Parts: sequence; C-alpha cells; structure tokens
Amino acid sequence: MATLRALECLVAVLDCGSVTEAATRLHMSQPALSHQLAALEREIGTPVVQRLPRGVRPTAAGRAIVADARAALAAAERVVNTGRAVAAGTDGQLRIGCAESMTAGLLAPVLRAWHRRYPGIYLALTEQSSADALAELAVSGQVDIAVGPQPSRWDGSLDVIGEEEIVAALPANEQSSAAVTFADLARHPIVHYHPDNGLGTWLDEIAADHGVTLTAATRTRQVTTAAQLAAAGLGIALVPTTALAASFTGAVASMKPRLTRQIVAMTATPNDPLVQRFTADLRRRGVPVPASIAAQLTPD
Repeated sequence: MATLRALECLVAVLDCGSVTEAATRLHMSQPALSHQLAALEREIGTPVVQRLPRGVRPTAAGRAIVADARAALAAAERVVNTGRAVAAGTDGQLRIGCAESMTAGLLAPVLRAWHRRYPGIYLALTEQSSADALAELAVSGQVDIAVGPQPSRWDGSLDVIGEEEIVAALPANEQSSAAVTFADLARHPIVHYHPDNGLGTWLDEIAADHGVTLTAATRTRQVTTAAQLAAAGLGIALVPTTALAASFTGAVASMKPRLTRQIVAMTATPNDPLVQRFTADLRRRGVPVPASIAAQLTPD
C-alpha cells in the first residue's frame, strides 16, 4: 500500500515541477525523495512522473492519482488535527451514561457548563434505572463514562463523586422534624419501584436487614414519579435527594439510621482526556441538595 510519505513526495514534485525543489520543501535529500517515488511507482506498476532535462512532469498515471493523493493527505491532516483537538478538550464526542434519577439534579448543570465551554464537543446521553446496567454499558464500550450508584460488581476505574441520602417522601401535611424508621415503614403503604429499577431491589435488601418487608401500594419505574405519588398521599416513597427538585410539593424526612449511598463515575478508559475532565468537573460539583430539601432533613 502506498504510504502517506510517498504521496506527499508525489504532490510536492508535481507542485514544484522539480525533484530538487520538492526535496528542499520537504526537508529531504534528493535520493530519499527519489526512493519514495520509486516505491510508489512499484506499488502502482507504472511511472508517475517523467524526468526531463529540466524538471519533471506527470505521466497519465500521475495526473490520474494526484487528486486522490491530495485528498488522502488532507484526510490525514484532519485526523491529526481532530486527535489534537480531542486531546486538548476542544472537540470530539463524549458518551455519558447516567442513572435516570440523577440526570436533572446532578448531571444537567455539568452538561450545561460543557455546552457553553466546549461547543465543539458532542455530548451523547444514555439513561438507565439500574447501576448494574450502567456498569455494563461502560464495560461493553457503549458509553465512555457512567454516573450513578456503585454497582454490585465493577473491576474498572472508579471515582467517587459524592454521597447522596435516601429520604422518605411524604405529603406536605405530614411534615415533621422526626426521622422515619424502618419500623415506621412497616406500618405504612409504600410507593415502591418496579423490579427493573435497581433501587427497589436495594431498598428491599436494606429493609430485610432491619427485619422489615416493604408493602407496595403501587410501583413505578421512575424515582421522580414515586416522590410525586407520595406527595399526593399514596404512601411513603424512599427517594434519593438527587431526584428531588427545590419545587417538590411534598415533605421529606431523613431515615433513622440515615440511609446513604455513594455516587460514582465508572469508565473503561480512564486515560481519555475528555473522561478525565468531565469526571473532575463532576467531583468539583459534588452531589448538591436543594436548600428547601436540606432544611427538612435531620442533621448528622
């Protein structure tokens, strides 16, 4: 296969009309340039330039391939420029996986900042309701970075973004300074989660550790929907603070003991410059809690 160097030599010779001038332009010796042309001609099977007493001119084959040679060189230059831009964090694509409940509260502010700061970077978002499903996306290479609760199994690179609290969502008229215990949950209907949502399975396991079985009044796949149903009086919902907006109309209370989980960023390509930069921005922001929500929670 013809090398880019040989194509570069051909283009330079035809542009300059002289092997000597082309060698000077490319900072090569004349024998080295002639060697590249000879290799190209062997690959093609016919001469590409005709040597004249003064200078050279293209053969029919040389005229036929020079446009494609220029295109190949231009494409190679674009490859290098694009790679440099990605390395500099000014261009490229970043594929992000995120837990559905965290997209608005945790991820959206960082995405907005990136759109403003790096307009040349395309951000592709995939949402999942399970931490294990997010981990699988990262392992299979379908996303560059996955943000969510720590999965049951992960052997790759992991950065802790922060910690979120799981709180009880209640109707506004039941607002109280008292924390909610698992014994309290045993006496009330629960707005629970569909089995597809990994949070439901995790909560069932935590409740079982406290000797409690959660009784579902209804189930939903969406954490934000669970909070709204609880606010409407259908039961208590256990909801991550990342899923609660400042405009939430219900009340919230901490669990006793407090129920928390780590939020992590997982990647199979930890040396990717875009992944490193995005993860750093997530760590700097941490896991915010709206002031109206934080004011109702029991201090540590």
